[in-house]
Amino acid sequence: MTETPLVRLERHDSIGVIIVDNPPVNALSPGVPEGIIACLAEGNADPAIRAMVLIGAGRAFIAGADIRQFGRGRVRPPIGSRSHDLLDRSEKPVVAAIRGFALGGGLENAMGCNYRIAVRGAKVGLPEVLIGILPGGGGTQRLPRLVGPKVALEMIVSGRHVPAEEALALGIIDAVVDDDADLMAEAIAFARRVANTRPLPRISADDRKLAEAKAEPGMFDAMRKSIARRARNQKAPYNCILAVEAACTLPFAEGLKRESELFQELENAPEAQALRYAFFAEREVARVPYIAKDTSIRPVATAAVVGAGTMGGGIAMSFADSGIPVRILEASPDAMARGMQRIRDNYATSVKRGSLAAAEMEARLARIQPVDTYAAIADSDVVIEAIFEEMAPKKQVFAQLDAVMKPGALLLSNTSALDIDEIASATGRPQDVAGAHFFSPANVMKLLEVVRGAKTAPDTIASVMKLGRAIGKVSVACGNCDGFVANRSRAPFNTEMSILLEEGALPEQVDAVMVEFGYPMGPFAVGDLAGLDIGHAGRKRRAAADPNYRKQPIADRLFEMGRYGQKTGAGWYRYEKGDRTPHPDPVVAEVIRGIAAELGNAPRAFTDDEILRRLLFASVNEACKILEEGIAHRASDIDIMWLHGFGFPRYRGGLMFWADGIGPRAVYDQIAAWHQRYGARWAPARLLRELADSGTPFRDARSGGAA
Repeated sequence: MTETPLVRLERHDSIGVIIVDNPPVNALSPGVPEGIIACLAEGNADPAIRAMVLIGAGRAFIAGADIRQFGRGRVRPPIGSRSHDLLDRSEKPVVAAIRGFALGGGLENAMGCNYRIAVRGAKVGLPEVLIGILPGGGGTQRLPRLVGPKVALEMIVSGRHVPAEEALALGIIDAVVDDDADLMAEAIAFARRVANTRPLPRISADDRKLAEAKAEPGMFDAMRKSIARRARNQKAPYNCILAVEAACTLPFAEGLKRESELFQELENAPEAQALRYAFFAEREVARVPYIAKDTSIRPVATAAVVGAGTMGGGIAMSFADSGIPVRILEASPDAMARGMQRIRDNYATSVKRGSLAAAEMEARLARIQPVDTYAAIADSDVVIEAIFEEMAPKKQVFAQLDAVMKPGALLLSNTSALDIDEIASATGRPQDVAGAHFFSPANVMKLLEVVRGAKTAPDTIASVMKLGRAIGKVSVACGNCDGFVANRSRAPFNTEMSILLEEGALPEQVDAVMVEFGYPMGPFAVGDLAGLDIGHAGRKRRAAADPNYRKQPIADRLFEMGRYGQKTGAGWYRYEKGDRTPHPDPVVAEVIRGIAAELGNAPRAFTDDEILRRLLFASVNEACKILEEGIAHRASDIDIMWLHGFGFPRYRGGLMFWADGIGPRAVYDQIAAWHQRYGARWAPARLLRELADSGTPFRDARSGGAA
């Protein structure tokens, strides 16, 4: 049986069609660029061929490079001999025909062509910065010549995907056809029209758009300034700017050399390694070990949410935003009115910011239907309970759901910590019950923690995992325990925050350390944003459930003083009226000193490194315990939860990947030393000791032990 070649040349009268056929997304794996080059040479050598089309088989043009090849000591072809270089020098016109995605190397090959045509639903972009590198195939040199350096900077530094209609307006593509059009036929017709055009348009030879940089020489420094906060500690965004700047100051050939130098600085840097790890970890979480590939998926066409509070409203918005109609149930008309108003206000804010069209806001609101009885949601395919975090009321809700919901409906709880098995016991169908833990704000945060109870059916978990992806979430499956994986692994971080203050640290120092590490906000500033009253209520619940729960006297004292955070103008910080900027408050420092004295602690100084490691090592140790117990499937699952649930800096890969940069032995030795100094809370996990003794990386840890 003859294998289908990765790239083949078909002849359609006088037009040669180069077809890239590397499922599923036509990535530029080894053999694909070489195949394009060979077919291009064949087409140029055939006198019967007057023009060519470059197209992808299936649903994608060329989605980009094969990321698995990066960082593996691969030999990069010399500049001038790469597929996009040779497309640029083709003797005959070449038309790129784009369906699906033309990203990274895909767009670079398309820009090597003379013309580009796309279906309306296609997207193009140069997203390499998102994996810690830059477009290394001429993208930083051709795109500024095509759209101007300002637009090129924005696209390359953000890495965003640009829809075809916008790409047409920008000049990236030359024509758009309907999604249901025969793209190959349209591209062949286009190629026939331009077959005799000479001289051929070549992006590399057209410097007119670069004049924009001379007219506005400060644009590069302005871009550097604009990204300073979000690109802290990262090199790739700044190298992207340098590469575009080179396009505007160097001849094309010299610019390609500079681009290559800047690319090589990044490919094997820790930042790129971490971002590649995160990229693959996000794909790995979709594979749940106990779910067979042929497991049936329950269809979800309609949804319901019980509870119209902050979380319930956000969950309803997540469904509506994804085109799924949702009914929302509340206990009283007043609570429903408040919930719907909150939803309207959230959408109105997006319209005001320009991120949502007014018509789209109305369309989404129309998908959210308030109802006042359980009977009104009985035929929904999925229902998510999102009331307050107390077991008895949740069990009452599930008993009512059990009584009215149709057979096979997914019955989900948005609990962040409570026992899924106890919740399921209120029903006669525990196989249909699972946890669906959204993170606040639910319509924004990407993480969905999918919790399996002892009797939850595999097809329930498979269906909830797919549902999460359908509403734009990163779904991660785990087992059932107090706090599950995300909040349980985070709890020691929170405990250590409190203890650091009791030993003399100040909120502003802890926050400064974590912001410098890469968090968008420090944990105490986040506490003020969420509300110290919310934190206090959560501590009361945990203290009632766990007699060994460690109190947080400083946070409790601030709560008793009426300092609830931004909502009262004072919490861990003070806030000026109408301003959310946190200001260190001497009152808080005085409270900290007073409670430290009550506890018999003499204040001491802390290094930034000790603060960072105290907070994160505590959670690494707990994560090892979670893996030991089989609650999490993989260390990388925990990393994804921290990336998407807690704002852990993506360019550090995740909690466990970051710890690998220090090493299991060094982490174990430090935790063992703190165990001797501070007592039981720092007892090393068995798995941590095993990883240290064997030299196994954290990222290779799996459910029950090391891989």
